[in-house]
Formats: sequence, structure tokens, C-alpha cells
Amino acid sequence: MAKNLNIEAMALTDINNSSGMIDFVKECNNAGIKPLGGMEFRHKGELLFTAIANNNSGFEEINRLISAVNFGEINIKETHPQFNNSYVIFPFGRDIPHKLKENEFIGIKPSQALKLHSYKKQLTNKMIVSQPITFHDQKTFYLHKNLRAIDNNILFSRLKPEMHAAADEHFMDQKQVLRAFENYPQIIDNSKKIISSSEISFDYKSYKNKHSFTGSRYDDKILLKKLSLDGLKYRYGSKNKIALRRVESELEIIDKLGFSSYFLITWDIIRYSMSRGFYHVGRGSGANSIIAYCLRITDVDPIKLDLYFERFLNPRRSSPPDFDIDYSWKDRDEVQDYIFKRYGRDHTALLGTSVTFRGKSIYRELGKVHGLPKSEIDVLTRNPSTETGKNSLTRHIHEIAQLMTDFPNQRSIHA
Repeated sequence: MAKNLNIEAMALTDINNSSGMIDFVKECNNAGIKPLGGMEFRHKGELLFTAIANNNSGFEEINRLISAVNFGEINIKETHPQFNNSYVIFPFGRDIPHKLKENEFIGIKPSQALKLHSYKKQLTNKMIVSQPITFHDQKTFYLHKNLRAIDNNILFSRLKPEMHAAADEHFMDQKQVLRAFENYPQIIDNSKKIISSSEISFDYKSYKNKHSFTGSRYDDKILLKKLSLDGLKYRYGSKNKIALRRVESELEIIDKLGFSSYFLITWDIIRYSMSRGFYHVGRGSGANSIIAYCLRITDVDPIKLDLYFERFLNPRRSSPPDFDIDYSWKDRDEVQDYIFKRYGRDHTALLGTSVTFRGKSIYRELGKVHGLPKSEIDVLTRNPSTETGKNSLTRHIHEIAQLMTDFPNQRSIHA
């Protein structure tokens, strides 16, 4: 839709997270729209400020700030952002107890432009156009309010205006925006300045894994070979020529593709967990590797079971290998703690997943916010196809449910 409206640039500023930025930048580039990276910083729903990155370094400092908030290291409500490579945009109407710095502005919507007549020109010189886009039309605005009621765990009828986006947070024609600020050209100029001076890009081709375990790729190769041969003797004895040939073949491919460090890092984690007496299961296509077997990453003999290494890793494969290692819930946190401390917080991350609204769960959530008794919610959830047409309320819930399918529900930790 942005392309159809001839929009030249857009910034993605999700609330307290940036997980959508990678895909957003790619989609903008494909559509010929300039992408800007940023984030809305909120505290209990209240918009404190929006950050727009000048460049990738700015995007990094934005993410470092929200990480510090999530780790409980700072209170975002009491923190004044100190950015070197990002703009800070405060919401219009908020009290700002200090003089605005060079990289700080006030964002004002076109719908708020009529209030500017009471402001001094000096203050409007530090304003920019801010037109948030939260939904597409009135139908999706109503869907948005239902989602906010679900998130706040309240009846839809008790949803307050401050709990959801304003009704004007949708795409606007550029001419309409310019017309709203035709008497304040400095606001338009400020906005253009931020757009022209900001950029963000990502490398979608190179691997981001740690390149070396020992400090050099050659030493990684030597260490992996030594550990593999030691493991070969442990698993097969010292006279198994078939196993030796397979070990040498796999080592050659692993080195050629530059994945020695990946195997060594996994070995290091397994070594630690075994030293603690933690039981693990290595599964997935990694079980096809005799190197993984010799390093005790997996416990499946690929020769005995006639498993092919090429299914796991081969010279034509462009993506890194993948080990699936399972631990008991009793031991998992300690293993994760070791990984974070061993490799550093800046180089370690949990793998998240976004759970979406699907199937019967949608009807249960909508039933609650629209005041259905639990017994009726249970019936509706068990048989949505037969129950949704019985009265106007269930039909209404069914209409909303069709729009809600695949919308994000919650974030969780995958691995």
C-alpha cells in the first residue's frame, strides 16, 4: 500500500523491540522505499519517546538501550536517552524538562497541527511530522482494539482510549500531510532532514557465526582433528579403517566450508555439561555426522545405522549446519548460563519465536473480552463452526476471528 501511495521512506518503530526490522528492510528495498530503523520506547503503555537510527551504529545503540531495560539495569521511565547516532522524538504535548539537543525533536501528527497556533516559533523549529501507522482502515482499527483488550485482559467495553492507538494512525496521502503543515515549512524541512540523514542496511549473505574458536581458522582445524581422532579411538578403537576414512572425509568438508569453529563451540558446550553430569540428547540431521559422534555431541553411530553425512553437511550446502541438543529442564538454565558467560552477552542470544493467534484459541480470547460466560466460551471453543451462527454476538466474534488469524499473540523462547 505504501508503494501505491508513492511513499518514499518509512520507519519501523515497534514497541520496545526490533524483531521485525530484518524483514522490514528487505521488503522496503524490494518496493523501492527507503527504510529507517527505530523503536518506540514505552513504559506500561505510555509513549516516552521514539528513537530513529542514523545508521547501523544507531540501531545498535537503540537495541542496547532496550536490552538494558529488559535486563533491569535501568528504569526507562527515569532515563534520558543518550544517543550518538540516533534521533530522539518526544510525543507532542509531553512536558520536556530540558532544552532539546541537536538530535532531539518533538513529533506532531497532522491531526494535531491546528494546535500549533499557540506555540512559539522557536519550539516549532524543533518539531517533525509524525504519522504513526498501526492499522489499515476502520475494520482493522476495531480489530486492533480487540487485541488491546485481550492484552490488557479486560472487557472490550472497559477499554480506555489511552490503552489503544488513536483512530488516525493509518496511511495518509502525502499531499494531505503537507497541507496540514503548509504554514510551518520548518517542520517539513526537519522531517526531510531526518529522512535524508538516516539509513539502515543489513548483510543478508554472510554468516554471522563466530569465525574462530581458538583464534585462528588453522588452529581450529588442527584442534578439531585432534579431538575427532581421540573420539574415534573412544568410539571405534584404534583399528577401524572405515571409520577413520569417514572422519578424514568429514573433516575435509567441514574445514572447506569454514565450520570447524561451529563444531568446536558445540563440543565445548557438551564438554561442560558432561563435566557437570548433565544428560543430553543430540538429535536431528547432526546425528549423521561421525565427527559429532566422536565428539560425543550425538550418541548415534552413523556407520552402524548407514547414515549419510551429506544429509547434514555437503559442499553444495550454503547454510550453516544445525545441531539440536536437548537438556532436562532441571539443567537447561545452568547450561545457558555457561554459554552466556563463556562467550559473552554481546555474542550470545536466545532464539525467540512468535506465537500467533490460530484456531480455537481466538474464540476463547474474544469470548472473554466480549463478556461471554465461561460455559458458553467452552462450547464456542469446542465447536466454533456450529456455534458462531447462533446469535448476533457469536457471529460478531466469528467475523473478528477471521481477521485475527495469524496475528502475533505472544513471544516465547524457542531455544
